[in-house]
Amino acid sequence: MLLSEAKSILSQSETIAFQLPNGDLVPSHFHVTEIGLVDKHFIDCGGTIRKEQKVNFQLWNADDYDHRLHPEKLVSIIELSERVLGIPDLEIEVEYQGETIGKYGLDHDGKNFLLTTKMTDCLAKDNCGIPAQKPKVRLSQLQASSCAPGSGCC
Repeated sequence: MLLSEAKSILSQSETIAFQLPNGDLVPSHFHVTEIGLVDKHFIDCGGTIRKEQKVNFQLWNADDYDHRLHPEKLVSIIELSERVLGIPDLEIEVEYQGETIGKYGLDHDGKNFLLTTKMTDCLAKDNCGIPAQKPKVRLSQLQASSCAPGSGCC
């Protein structure tokens, strides 16, 4: 989800809720402790130099059970971050504490913001010898062929 999309959703919302991939909701007393611009400059396993930029939201739970972040407050924090840090309209990545800090994508289902799973991947499959994934075929879908003894097909 782009930053502009999140702001648009927030401007039409009365409350904010984040849902984890397992269906659990982030406790409603969460804080957004950081909004930042993250630059990643790296080289992949095939030797290609790459750059990536994302907007980062960090969610955090405290023992402040009376705290509720309202949509208009989050929009004002986003707009301050855009002005002060020069954040462009980029994809949002969300950090949230599980057993360790997890990184999630962001989506919306019409009610909740959804923290979506992210996966590692090889960006240079053609350069580092990773074979293309073979299509999976169910044996039950293959047509049975018979090979009669003496026919020369076996």
